[in-house]
Amino acid sequence: MASHAQTLIALLQDERATLLQAWTTATHGAHASTASREEAQDLFDALLQALQSDAPDDLRAEGWSNARRLLDTLSASRAAQGQSAGDTSAFVLALKQPIFAALQQRLGQDSQTLLQAVVSVTTKLDAMAQWTATAFQRTREELIARQQQELLELSTPVIKLWEGVLAVPMIGTLDSSRTQMVMEALLQKIVDTESGLAIIDITGVPTVDTLVAQHLLKTVTAIRLMGADCIISGVRPQIAQTIVHLGVDLQGVTTKASLAAALALALKRGGWTVSRTA
Repeated sequence: MASHAQTLIALLQDERATLLQAWTTATHGAHASTASREEAQDLFDALLQALQSDAPDDLRAEGWSNARRLLDTLSASRAAQGQSAGDTSAFVLALKQPIFAALQQRLGQDSQTLLQAVVSVTTKLDAMAQWTATAFQRTREELIARQQQELLELSTPVIKLWEGVLAVPMIGTLDSSRTQMVMEALLQKIVDTESGLAIIDITGVPTVDTLVAQHLLKTVTAIRLMGADCIISGVRPQIAQTIVHLGVDLQGVTTKASLAAALALALKRGGWTVSRTA
């Protein structure tokens, strides 16, 4: 009598077309796209290949490498499409029912082999579904991290306001990583444009605590080490009171209440005179 493993492999080989049809219909409906069918076919064949390998019960074994790659790709593509981890796992688990039905039809009189085959299928497809969930989560985390990085870059632009005058409008919370990014971008821009003055506008920073103040002072120090000067604008009454209350020493740092006032001072320092035409 053939073992349950041999029986399962033979079933997948003999009933491949029928099982694939039932699987794609259950997951994508009667009018599944060509891409969806190819996706199911590739994963089905990778499962069959893994079952025929030297370690069919170890998802991390070499024989499962193709299946793992396809599961990673499947999870990544569906994460990018905005689908959930549950949807991705459900797609893999939907293969159970067609296989169970085929096993029941083939092994109806051999309850012991049927039970063993069902347990084997359940274990392997559950492991594959779990792999997709883990890969999906990893992909989502990478996507979120990349989007956060892009948002940081967009929220901290270095703008050339005038000849020799740069400005960085800060918006949102100022933390260590963001301060480092601002500092690097601003210092590089100072070198590229040979600017002598930089304005850091904190109008969009909701609160200033000791840590935020320290970040600002570090940035000012770095700018000065580059041979440029710095003005901090957007110091509202509430922020001024907070800085005094915290005992933060901003002595020697030029501050202004608005970006317009900071620009006017920067132009004056640069020897520019702006007048209104009649």
